Amino acid sequence: MTYSPTPYASRAPSPHTSHPRRVSVIGEESPLLRTLDGRDDRDGSSGSGKSGRRELEDFLGADAWTWAWWRGRLRYYVPAIRWMAEYKLAYLWGDTVAAITVATVIIPLSLSYASSLAHLDPFSGLFAAAVQPLVYSLLGSCAHLSVGPEGSLSLLVGQAIQRILHDDPHSGDDARVVGMEVATMITFQVGMISLCLGLLRLGFVDVVLSRSLLRGFVTAVSLVIVIEQLVPMLGLSHVHAGTDLHTALDKCIFLLRHLREAHIPTSLLSLCSMAFLILTRTIKTRYKKRFGFLTYLPEILICVIVTTALCSALDWQDLGIEVLGAVSFSSRQSFFALPLRRANLHFFKQTFPTAIFCSIVGFIDSVVAAKQNAQRFRYSVSPNRELTALGAGNLAASFVPSTLPAYGAITRSRLAADTGGKTPMSSLILSVLVLLSIRFLLPALHFLPKAVLACIICLVVYTIIAEMPEDILFYWKMSAWNDMFLMMLTFFLTLVWSVEVGIGIPFALTILLVVKQSSQQRIKIMAREPGTTHYVPIDEDFPTELEDTCGVLVVRIFENLNFVNTGSMKERLRRLELYGSNKHHPSDAPVRDEPVAVVFQLADVEEMDASAVQIFRELAETYTSRGVCVCFARVRPAQLQALRKGGVVDFLGENHFHPTVAAAVSFIEHERHLEHCEQTDGSIA
Repeated sequence: MTYSPTPYASRAPSPHTSHPRRVSVIGEESPLLRTLDGRDDRDGSSGSGKSGRRELEDFLGADAWTWAWWRGRLRYYVPAIRWMAEYKLAYLWGDTVAAITVATVIIPLSLSYASSLAHLDPFSGLFAAAVQPLVYSLLGSCAHLSVGPEGSLSLLVGQAIQRILHDDPHSGDDARVVGMEVATMITFQVGMISLCLGLLRLGFVDVVLSRSLLRGFVTAVSLVIVIEQLVPMLGLSHVHAGTDLHTALDKCIFLLRHLREAHIPTSLLSLCSMAFLILTRTIKTRYKKRFGFLTYLPEILICVIVTTALCSALDWQDLGIEVLGAVSFSSRQSFFALPLRRANLHFFKQTFPTAIFCSIVGFIDSVVAAKQNAQRFRYSVSPNRELTALGAGNLAASFVPSTLPAYGAITRSRLAADTGGKTPMSSLILSVLVLLSIRFLLPALHFLPKAVLACIICLVVYTIIAEMPEDILFYWKMSAWNDMFLMMLTFFLTLVWSVEVGIGIPFALTILLVVKQSSQQRIKIMAREPGTTHYVPIDEDFPTELEDTCGVLVVRIFENLNFVNTGSMKERLRRLELYGSNKHHPSDAPVRDEPVAVVFQLADVEEMDASAVQIFRELAETYTSRGVCVCFARVRPAQLQALRKGGVVDFLGENHFHPTVAAAVSFIEHERHLEHCEQTDGSIA
């Protein structure tokens, strides 16, 4: 498929772009244009800074500059202003088809997530599929991201509701009201957390969680969801209602113990529905390249319509098959309420951990989906703006009672792009379709079997579970044992303990690994090439005979220095003095002689904080007290100024700072020669 740029993917020119002073060069926008429109590649800072502002003020005038600056900032932070102004009627067909296609998937899924996972009324899922996409289409930076409720997030909300009801039992309408209040509080907290992270520009959090951790967590959550849905699929809901099961392992044991009590008609319906969904999905995957129309085949919607019609016509409800029941637009008591009411605030502390996990997991999925589409259609997305848009959407949805949290989904976003979606208009159309379904479709779903809703959820998570063996094989081939361990640890903790523990402990381990890797300095000894004055780093397997034998230890530091990686500098240097590499154990006997001089080569150090300067001052004092000469080579002006402010230059003297390593070694040899001559003259005298 050839690529054609979408209107949203390209940067729109300003009305002033015809002026010769603002013409783009080699396909790039000029700094003047970037400054005027207030755009950048990632975080929203202006393109050319103060110089560009002065140039534009001279060109446009101060008043025009002010208006242009605010207009540019508004267009940047509210992208809908830009893409709506540039929207063409030719894009409407693709956006409409994409919206209808995604609607056929997200409407049944939203019903399933709300009813089966979150244990709420269907409105909770449908409003999440309507409100959040509407807000995201106005503020989001990705043209193809499909926002809606997710299975893992719905499961977290449902577990939080069940946990609170277990601690403070309620029944009937009281339990339903408590569930609505808990869901509202979680959605509000999720919105505030994401919004604050975005405004504070903390979008880099997506790089902290490794792919192995996410794969283990998502797969385990998918398996937990499947185990949860086996209860209604086997018709064991009436037995399960009187039990107190917390972990997925407990539910597995429960299913094995009560397997003989499974409801036969419900089990047969589940088996037939699951077979139809898997068979249809397999045919679509295998033949969609040959038959393009298969991409638009809504197998989920077909399953819902057929089973609902058959249940109504054949009176399956009389056979004991559970149905969705009476749900109508008029039965909803309230469609708007302030989220920070006293009843909701009562659950603030209990729901806050769940909201944190929902924010992290949902944002990671959204950013991955957004970056995949951005790479495919060649435009950039900003994680900070994604956080802001997603946070604002969840915050707005919290004003509709019991609405579930919603984030972007990889599969739905890919489906929207494959079916012709070009701009966020597809999300707007999708919101309208979902709202219409809330108003007119729900009464027609009275006889929708709950077992079918469970099968729909299992179909979605089936594809996720099927991907894990491939990742395990990949890590095995790469001998990536750390990634393998992290993935399996996340998987088993989530499965055996809880979803919160499954993501919390591996996340903490990941942070520790990141800190450990950041604290390990990249330091190597340098040796002189034979017959030259050129010094090169010595690798672990480098011939030792090329090292200098004059007792000078030349150390090259390959990274910026800060409080994180300078704490262990003294120990690393001492190990280099004794062994020259990391192959030796600290208990081994030293293989190198004590140095008479140390040279620090700082050509690769671009930044140095106060802690690093303080460490260098302490090293200089320690080496000098041992009679070891200390010199610095190739120090950048900014770092030299920092060393001067820290007193290192005054302590050692200006003559201990040299432009090259060879010059520093020559200085040391000259000083040693003078010292030797003085000792010889003294002994003669």
